[in-house]
Amino acid sequence: MSLITDRTKRTEWFLHDRFGMFIHWGLYAIPARGEWIRNGERISNEDYQKYFEEFNPDRYDPKQWARLAREAGMKYVVLTTKHHDGFCLFDSKLTDYTAMNTKAKRDLVREYVDALRAEGLKVGFYYSLLDWHHEGYPAFADLHHPMRENPEYKGKTRDFSTYVDYFHGQVRELLTNYGKIDIIWFDFSYGEMSGEKWQATKLVKMVRELQPGIIIDNRLEASGDGFGSIVTSNPSVYSGDFASPEQVIPNDGIVDADGKSVPWEACITMNNNWGYHAGDSCWKTSRQLIRKIVECTSKNGNLILNVGPTARGEIPENSVRILKEIGAWMAKNGASIYGCGAPNLPKPDWGWYTRKGNLLYAHVLDGPIGPLCFPKLNGKVKKARLVADGSEMPLMTPWNVKAFPEHAFVNFGAADHMTHPLPDETDSVIELELK
Repeated sequence: MSLITDRTKRTEWFLHDRFGMFIHWGLYAIPARGEWIRNGERISNEDYQKYFEEFNPDRYDPKQWARLAREAGMKYVVLTTKHHDGFCLFDSKLTDYTAMNTKAKRDLVREYVDALRAEGLKVGFYYSLLDWHHEGYPAFADLHHPMRENPEYKGKTRDFSTYVDYFHGQVRELLTNYGKIDIIWFDFSYGEMSGEKWQATKLVKMVRELQPGIIIDNRLEASGDGFGSIVTSNPSVYSGDFASPEQVIPNDGIVDADGKSVPWEACITMNNNWGYHAGDSCWKTSRQLIRKIVECTSKNGNLILNVGPTARGEIPENSVRILKEIGAWMAKNGASIYGCGAPNLPKPDWGWYTRKGNLLYAHVLDGPIGPLCFPKLNGKVKKARLVADGSEMPLMTPWNVKAFPEHAFVNFGAADHMTHPLPDETDSVIELELK
C-alpha cells in the first residue's frame, strides 16, 4: 500500500471527529508568562530550576479536564508530555527532569491517559523535538535556544547524537508504557533542524512498529508556517498524516499537488498564548470559535483548541466558560460537524455549508432580509429541518422570489412574514436532505 493510502485509512476517525483539545502545561505555568518564557527572557537552566523545585499542582484533576473536553464536544485530546524547556510530565527512566522528582511525585501523564479513556476520548501526546535543558542540544548558534548568542556558550562542544538517542528513547517510553495512543504530535522543525537531522525515518519506523494505528503530524519536516512534503505528489516517509497550520485557517483548505484534499488540523489558542499567561485577557468568544470549527469542517479540516492550565493544575475560568458555551451549541448541532466535510458547492453569502453524504448542512450566520436562499438548489432538496430542535422548515416560493426559479427558499418563521430573527445568533443550522 502507498503512503497516501495508508494515511487515508489511519485518519478516518480523525476526519470524522473534527474537534479536539490541546493542553499546554508545564513549569512555565508558574511564572505565568507563556510557554516560550525561557526563549524570550533568555533564562538559563540554573535560573529556571526554581520552577522545577516549586512545581506542585495540588489541584490537578485530569478527570475534570477529560469531562470538560467531552462536554465541549471534543473527541480527542493532545497533552504536552514535554515542551521546549525539556521538562517531562511523564515518568521517564532517561532523565531526572520529570514530574516524578518534583513535589508532585506523580506520573501526570498516566493519570491523564486513564481519565481520557474513561470518558471515551482519543489519547494524544505532544512531544517537543526541541530541548533547552538537554546538554546535547545546540545552544549558542541555535535559532531558538535561550542561550543563543550568549558568549559563555560560544565554542562549547555539544554532542547532538546523544540528544537524538535520548529523545528517540523517550518517544519509545511514551508509546510503550501507556497502552494504545492515537496521536503523536511532534513540534517542530526549523532551518537545518529538520527531517533526517532528527533521524526522522528511523523515528517514524519505530513509532509505526510500536503503535501501528497512530497518526503523526507533519512537523518532523515542517512547522506551523509551512506544510512540508505532505502536500506533494511524493510525500516523505516522515511527512506525517496531517498538516498543522497554526493560528490560521487556510483560505481554501489544504490540497496536494494533484488537487486532492490533505488531512489538516488548525491549532488555535483561546487567547494569545499556549501556556498559562496570567496577564493575557484577549479571549476569543465562543461565538467566534464555533464559527471557526464550522469553517474548518467546511474546508475538510479539523480544529484543535488549546487550554493552558495554571501552575496548580486548573483550567482557567474563562477557558471553562468558553468551552461550556461551545459544548451547548455542539450538543444541539454536532451532527453538522461530526462526519462532515466540504460541500463541493460555492460558499453562500450568509455563512457556510458542511456535508455528510446526501445531507447538506446550512450554517446560517447572517440573517436574511426575507426568505433564506439556497442558490441553485431548487428541485434538489427533499426536505429541510432546523437541526437544533428537529422542526420542519417547509420549502417555499414566496411572491417576491418568483423571478429566481433556480433557487430554493425557506423562512425561519411564518411564510406571510418577511423577516424573522435567527433562532441562534451564533449559528442556526438547517439540514437539507438532498434528492
